Amino acid sequence: MIRPIVHYGFHLVIPFLIAILFFPKQWKRVYLIFLATMFIDFDHLLAIPIFDTNRCSINFHPLHSYYAIVGYIILFFFPKVRVIALALLWHIITDQIDCWMM
Repeated sequence: MIRPIVHYGFHLVIPFLIAILFFPKQWKRVYLIFLATMFIDFDHLLAIPIFDTNRCSINFHPLHSYYAIVGYIILFFFPKVRVIALALLWHIITDQIDCWMM
């Protein structure tokens, strides 16, 4: 019961707090970027079954792979896409925490 609350809280509530606290003038835009990065979960459609509560996303799905994560880290060093990279990395961190909770 606690795992989905933590997981979706980290996907929805913590990004809101990050946006408000660290980007107060642009918080709406930043929060929308954080929400938009959840589209990387479309790579789950490539798996059979599509949704498995006991499967760790990290390094299983293409956009959650170690190669993709390295790409997100590299993107972080480019100021124009830094917020997108931060949001993608937060998504990965959230999914990793979910894996640890299994």
